[in-house]
Amino acid sequence: MATVGFIGLGNMGGPMASNLAKAGHKVKAFDLSEEALKAIVADGAQAAKTAAEAIDGAEFVVSMLPADRHVKGVYLGDDGLINKLNKDQLVIDCSTISSETAMYVGEQLEKAGIAFIDAPVSGGVGGAKAGTLTFICGGTETNVDRARSVLNDMGKNVFRAGDVGAGQIAKICNNMLLSVLMVGTSEALQLGKANGLDPKVLSEIMLASSGSNWTLQVYNPCPGVMDNVPSSNDYQGGFLVDLMAKDLGLAQQTALESGAATPMGSLTRNLYHSWSEQGHGRQDFSSIFNYVAPKSQK
Repeated sequence: MATVGFIGLGNMGGPMASNLAKAGHKVKAFDLSEEALKAIVADGAQAAKTAAEAIDGAEFVVSMLPADRHVKGVYLGDDGLINKLNKDQLVIDCSTISSETAMYVGEQLEKAGIAFIDAPVSGGVGGAKAGTLTFICGGTETNVDRARSVLNDMGKNVFRAGDVGAGQIAKICNNMLLSVLMVGTSEALQLGKANGLDPKVLSEIMLASSGSNWTLQVYNPCPGVMDNVPSSNDYQGGFLVDLMAKDLGLAQQTALESGAATPMGSLTRNLYHSWSEQGHGRQDFSSIFNYVAPKSQK
């Protein structure tokens, strides 16, 4: 078992750190939230007062942070962990950030002799709690293989997409597709409802037909159709609209820089941005179901 310093105990990071502790790893974690720290201690980890304390003596440093600026702030600068890390440690950043930022942070750490991989995840809060996440890694084969000893206790799949930064590209491609599927599924279910169909029956029909997709299989956006998903809990928990909008923004930025055509991704980004602007940013991204509801239901 390994010694792990874990930074960031939000909706995703908390369950991930808990699974490491439950698997027998020695976990010392840090977060600005006292409540999050109490929860992780209850699951067998140690609470650190600072990020620097969390990584002291750790073989692996895992971070799960909201955005580019948080990752840069934690690792770089005068007070960054770059000044506290040692050459025997491996940094595994699981945040979803721009590929450019991942490469920049990786380059700065590499110059200091510190190994780094970007390893964003797919699977949502449910996957984080169940330990069934997919890790999409960017880094050398040696570093990714080394990371498997801890990643395998938080997920069921570990892929190497390429060098540092490639994990982020693969992640935003996946999330762009997921968001398009969620909007399309929501539109189809709302259309069926508007014409008198039972959404549960319609979901079963589409699951057995060519329209079947992940959102229908495990994350139905229509309330009451599926148990234990955000749509049946007033769209609480799960992956926030604001975070999906952020990821779609990253996808569009990347598309612009590379000249790739993403008309569906662009439209879907606009829909999620608009939904967030209407005050739904803290709801689960499946709440887009209500955005596409007939006007008579709004």
